Amino acid sequence: MKINFAEKFIGSGFYTGYVKYASGTFGSLAALALYLIPGFEDPVLLMALISVFFILGVDIGTKFESLYGKDPKECTVDEVVGTWISLMLIPKKLWMLALSFIIWRALDIIKPYPFNKLEKIRGGWGIMLDDVALGFLAFILNHLIINFIKNLL
Repeated sequence: MKINFAEKFIGSGFYTGYVKYASGTFGSLAALALYLIPGFEDPVLLMALISVFFILGVDIGTKFESLYGKDPKECTVDEVVGTWISLMLIPKKLWMLALSFIIWRALDIIKPYPFNKLEKIRGGWGIMLDDVALGFLAFILNHLIINFIKNLL
């Protein structure tokens, strides 16, 4: 199965999937860098981008899997989407972004039960669903922890 330039660009999380080590972390860093663009944090814009990248990610992820094998490291669009979900409504303050990023990456790397079961689904659905679900878990934890810290200060 052939992957065109646009599919390769999006599927690899802006080519971060081709970084030799920690491609998922680099995909998440690329998503964070985009989040830092003024206006990118607008919830309407962000939800639209999450939706579009999720839909594209399912199709493109299936193509990546057929080319590179099960849940390949080259496919990091799932990390991009998961990062954006985890950052929803997070103010652009360095400590909040750093904390949110660490929580998201820890969850994505550890893949706690039952979220790890989602990646067993075949094709692009399996690639995308575990990161989307973990993105929502990170979103909840991020807001709980940030609000707890803000209330202490």
